[in-house]
Amino acid sequence: MVRALAIDIGTTILRTGIVDTSGNLTHTHQHALSVRTPNPGEVELDAREIARRTLELARRTLADGGECDVVGITNQRASTIVFDPITGEPVGPALGWQDLRTVIDCLVLQGEGLRLAPNQSATKAQWLVRESGRAPKELKFATIETWVAWHLTGGDAHVSDHSNAGVTGLVNASVNQWDERALGILGLDIAMMPTLVDTMGDQGVARVLPGSPRITALIGDQPASLFGQCCITRGTKITFGTGAMLDTISGPTGPSTMTKFDSGCFPIVGRSQHGSLVWGIEGIVLAAGSCIEWLRDDLGLIESPSDTEALALSVESSNDVWFVPALSGLGTPQWDFGARGGFFGITRGTTKAHLVRAVLEGIAHRGADLVDAAQQQIGSVIEEIRVDGGMSANTFFVQALANYTGVPVTVSPQREATTRGAGLMALVGAGHLSLEDVELMWAPERVLIPQLSNDHRLGLRAAWREQIARVEKTIPELSAVEF
Repeated sequence: MVRALAIDIGTTILRTGIVDTSGNLTHTHQHALSVRTPNPGEVELDAREIARRTLELARRTLADGGECDVVGITNQRASTIVFDPITGEPVGPALGWQDLRTVIDCLVLQGEGLRLAPNQSATKAQWLVRESGRAPKELKFATIETWVAWHLTGGDAHVSDHSNAGVTGLVNASVNQWDERALGILGLDIAMMPTLVDTMGDQGVARVLPGSPRITALIGDQPASLFGQCCITRGTKITFGTGAMLDTISGPTGPSTMTKFDSGCFPIVGRSQHGSLVWGIEGIVLAAGSCIEWLRDDLGLIESPSDTEALALSVESSNDVWFVPALSGLGTPQWDFGARGGFFGITRGTTKAHLVRAVLEGIAHRGADLVDAAQQQIGSVIEEIRVDGGMSANTFFVQALANYTGVPVTVSPQREATTRGAGLMALVGAGHLSLEDVELMWAPERVLIPQLSNDHRLGLRAAWREQIARVEKTIPELSAVEF
């Protein structure tokens, strides 16, 4: 049986595992990565640590499970590294995708005809080059998959796949070449940029690993999760992690621009092979699992995320308490950075259980908001939602999502389908599996069917929109900022 080493570099967790041609994920290891927030809104990663820990964990998985034939790499998108190709040293910190230090730069650039968001790579690269004091042509640009592939190949491969390049703000709308006009305005040099490659295909030899397997997949984390949940010709998934991200397949036709749609969704490259791109759309909730962490770490209402389900089920309802999870603002569809979270309807009779239940219900309503926006964008009804991520283990929450969307929700057998997706893509990229093989692998852990009448559901959704209106434009100056 042919096997792939899957490398999954998240924002805070690095994972490795082995995926075989049956779709099984085994021999997993993980390690927490360092994240620094030196000032409000700044998020820094250690590029050296990412490279070192990736190699250590990959070797550990291979030592446990045996050598693999191919390698697939998936990663947090838009996190940015600029490095010296001669020394291999980064010129500064890796700037995480959540880093907001370039907000003002993005607003200034709008006047020059560049519509960029601070969570894209473009202005992060500009900041790193500017701070380095070096000539751009002396340096190399990397997102995380580029950085890891460069290290695994001993510096032979400086490449970026279409799914990662598509969210940098530095490519044209077809995602087939770097945008030299944008690079010029930003003071960057085309010589810095990696070669654009397919998500699936031969990207070089990982010669620093035992057996020197070939790298045959590079893919952003959310498209990897979509693939890992077997959404190939069609399908929609939501990953509930720190935030929540809905991704759905839209087809072979790309957008006219890589900027946000009126629906609040974004175009993404789902995957590419043999030069052909499959497109998708993405919607984002900025705070999902982070709200559960807030209940535990800051409010002290729970000891563990697993406590939330029992607490929610200990009461018959939230007793008309509502929670809007806008701790970092509202993403899709509103994109209101000045919105702030809130509890509403609290009385003297409100208990801890009511608050916890309201939080789970509020996150489920935001998941339903993503589905509404995606349906508006694609112009058709979504018939099934596949879910992964830590919150997918909470049956109460998943049932609430099914109730509020009116759509069956199927739960991934792997909580982290991203890792599995990277391995499956590597196997397809090397020709050991077909896309049809992967599509037929879907075997959900469980299926949750909506339990509300349509009238009841629509009434709750109307009441939810009233709660959203209460938190919008909490900080008007921030709400006025658009990217």
